Amino acid sequence: MEKNKLNTLPKRNEINPQYTWNLEDLYPSDEACKKDMENLKASLNSLLEYQDKLTSSSDNLFSCLSLYDKFSEIVEKVYVYSHMKLHQDTSNSLYQALSDKAKALSIDFSSASSFIIPEILKASDETLKSYLNENKDLKLYSHLINDLLRQKEHILSKEEELLLAKTSEIGNIPQTVFSMLNDADISFPSIKDENDEEIEVTKGRYIQLMESSNRNIRKAAFKSLYSSYIKQKNTLAAIYNGSVKKDVFYSSVRNFSSALESALFKDNISVEVYDNLINTVHEYLPYMHKYVSLRKKFLELDELHMYDLYVPIIKDMDIKISYEEAKEIVKKGLKPLGEEYIKVVDKAFNNRWIDVYENKGKRSGAYSWGAYGTHPYILLNYQDNINNVFTLAHEIGHAIHSYYSDENQPYVYAQYPIFLAEVASTINESLLMHYLLETTKDNKKRAYLINHFIEQFRGTLFRQTMFAEFEKITHEMVEKGEALTSESLCSIYRDLNIKYYGPDIVVDLEIDYEWARIPHFYNAFYVYKYATGYSAAIALSNKILNNEKDALNNYMTFLKSGGSDYPINILKKAGVDMTNPQPIQKALKLFKNLLEELEKMQ
Repeated sequence: MEKNKLNTLPKRNEINPQYTWNLEDLYPSDEACKKDMENLKASLNSLLEYQDKLTSSSDNLFSCLSLYDKFSEIVEKVYVYSHMKLHQDTSNSLYQALSDKAKALSIDFSSASSFIIPEILKASDETLKSYLNENKDLKLYSHLINDLLRQKEHILSKEEELLLAKTSEIGNIPQTVFSMLNDADISFPSIKDENDEEIEVTKGRYIQLMESSNRNIRKAAFKSLYSSYIKQKNTLAAIYNGSVKKDVFYSSVRNFSSALESALFKDNISVEVYDNLINTVHEYLPYMHKYVSLRKKFLELDELHMYDLYVPIIKDMDIKISYEEAKEIVKKGLKPLGEEYIKVVDKAFNNRWIDVYENKGKRSGAYSWGAYGTHPYILLNYQDNINNVFTLAHEIGHAIHSYYSDENQPYVYAQYPIFLAEVASTINESLLMHYLLETTKDNKKRAYLINHFIEQFRGTLFRQTMFAEFEKITHEMVEKGEALTSESLCSIYRDLNIKYYGPDIVVDLEIDYEWARIPHFYNAFYVYKYATGYSAAIALSNKILNNEKDALNNYMTFLKSGGSDYPINILKKAGVDMTNPQPIQKALKLFKNLLEELEKMQ
């Protein structure tokens, strides 16, 4: 299959294997995965041999932490494999069962290892520091142990930690239920194209339909999608309410003042960083309102609706880009990152790291994921347009960040913190945009690309900040004992759309329900990292493009750092300080400059 046609989706077995990921690099068979599960389950008790004597010697502490990492690596591998198999077709009961078993194993592992942190923290600071000084092997865990000491007041007793570990499966229920409803069960009414032929509306095709130059198609797709969520509004509100209550519960029992503080604490990020983002974006909302007004003029509309936000404002520029073409464009765009980087890109393209096209039951959206000891993978639902070229570059950024982290860090520090997760991906998008603008001579195409760049700001910096503000409001409501109903959630969301988009847009009733379809809301206080990461990425990409001294070397060091330090410190070493709003302000000033250039083209 070379193109994903807009009629009915193919079944998984109808996709050309060259466009599917090769999960055999993780496990040669389901049986091999199951064997690892069985062997690990039988071995978990060996961890318990260290219980009550974990900190009696530095050797015991090192041996236990080493065994924990060994088991954790296996848990990660079976979890990733089973879930990626499921994501190929979420209706497949075989992989629903396998992924459930992997989740259960993860819970068993958490329970068996739940004594480790409380026992470490029961030891005095002096004892732990002396162990680090005397045992050269234990020095590997210096950052981990020092970070645990920082968290001491939020770690509970051994018995309480065990109880919390056993509740984690229950805590995952809202996210699991939402995922099954959103990925496997929900469907949308078909719509008619300009030739009166039926088009199947799917989440993977939705943005493509919203970019259609035919306004009737955009409106029909918009109403089709939201009609299905509106029918489930009370169920979805209950699911989200449960998720927020779960966040508030865990933050409360761990002695945090709020769910927001709890979510940021792991990365050693202050609440002020979150608030700085929202407040700084608020200062620049007049420019977003100006863009909305300019969009209305470009499109020559009496009324601009929410379904008019994605269509390119430069007419007759329907740029079709096949996946094969996209790969070459991305490689050219990423050339400033050097030959070493491009060699890894080639590995991803040539060795089936990527699952390219949409099929029936496939998980929506795009992501990069993988397990330590093997290469990362990328899931796409590729459509032949410029947005999907940027998505490819974005996910390649994630994958190669993971590749370098895994290659250069021990398991304990290989996973980079989520606060850093969007930096590498967004740098790739920024470099790709710079390449396209530099190589485009046609003024109309340049205007199209500038508009696309502005849309990246709207979608990543402004929209994700709006999402972040929504999460802050909803969690604060539950913390005050207020109820989250479909009516209250819609009211909050409507007010935010009015605030962010301004007076020159009709805030359609359907958009009030957008909260009901956002998967990231089930991973609380994640989305703000898109906006902060975007700001950091704009700063770092400019340094690379301007050939600033050591900029590329510093960036490659960043990619190889994993989670070996706190994210703020890793970014500072790369050349960006996110403890003040300056990087966000600089990014928003670029948005303002792009807007002014586009206005001159009107």
